[in-house]
Amino acid sequence: MTSPAATRTLGRNGLTVSALGLGCMGMSQMYGAADRDESIATVHRALDLGVTFLDTSDVYGDGHNEELVGEAIRARRDEVQLATKFSLRSNDRGGMDIDGRPENVRACAEASLRRLGVDVIDLYYQHRVDPRVPIEDTVGAMAELVQQGKVRYLGLSEASAASVRRAVAVHPIAALQSEWSLWTRDLEGSGGGGAGGDAVLGAAREAGIGIVPFSPLGRGFLTGAITGPEDIAEDDWRRTHPRFTGEAFAANLRLVEAVRDLAAGKGCTPGQLALAWVLAQGDDVVPIPGTKRRSYLEENAGALAVELTAEDLTRLGEIAPPGVAVGGRYADAGYAYGDSPERTS
Repeated sequence: MTSPAATRTLGRNGLTVSALGLGCMGMSQMYGAADRDESIATVHRALDLGVTFLDTSDVYGDGHNEELVGEAIRARRDEVQLATKFSLRSNDRGGMDIDGRPENVRACAEASLRRLGVDVIDLYYQHRVDPRVPIEDTVGAMAELVQQGKVRYLGLSEASAASVRRAVAVHPIAALQSEWSLWTRDLEGSGGGGAGGDAVLGAAREAGIGIVPFSPLGRGFLTGAITGPEDIAEDDWRRTHPRFTGEAFAANLRLVEAVRDLAAGKGCTPGQLALAWVLAQGDDVVPIPGTKRRSYLEENAGALAVELTAEDLTRLGEIAPPGVAVGGRYADAGYAYGDSPERTS
């Protein structure tokens, strides 16, 4: 199991966080019914294990998740590196609107501080880049929050390489949060590992920005716990996810079976192997697997003890090359940076 000494640094200005984080979204939405008491107990167990980098957003549960996380950390605030996000809002059409206007930056930060019950947010992300607002204006307003002592570090989520470069010209960016896992390697670009000139990963590393992969377990698929549609609750959004339905499900299950076979030889679970692969992508990488249960949290934390050899990494690269997963990242492609109008800005 892990310890509080397992830390990594995001960015060039000294944001030190636990080497593994905890995504809290599922405690409020998307993955079936949540249990408030178990969710709070999961946060407390995470802190006990040294998993102190907590990730939330003002849009998760329309503010519920921030309130829940705030309640859970109230007596232990000093142990936590607290990250939240702004710019997404649910609309009455069943989708999301993006708002990167400076006035919205300020209003959202104040609301998040109130819901979280804290004086300062450690890491404040723009959740999605607003293609209608110059990113310089948005990041400029975020930088004012740093100057006012309301935020310590700034981050971007699902931003393009162009936006990353424009943002850092305004203010240092500590972290870029994007999906990255054995079945989602878009972040690496055509050159792999950020070698491609337009790769988001390459642009981030060029600017000294840390990488925070969300969904490092393939939204739970890479754990091997899902073997058929019956394993997904009726009110779980994965029921309609492109990679969990139809012919894509069977194709992606073959990937999981290959990961399971390799994990058995390593004496770990498939999920631990998948997390270990993400962790092995660099000391600037801090994955934030999400869970709402202590048992899964403890399993995830065990990934820090899994050591991968060069041969293991080569084999995983053969099992899960870029583009291996069948199906899109979202039913609505607009949620992914690669299909956003902002991608070409």
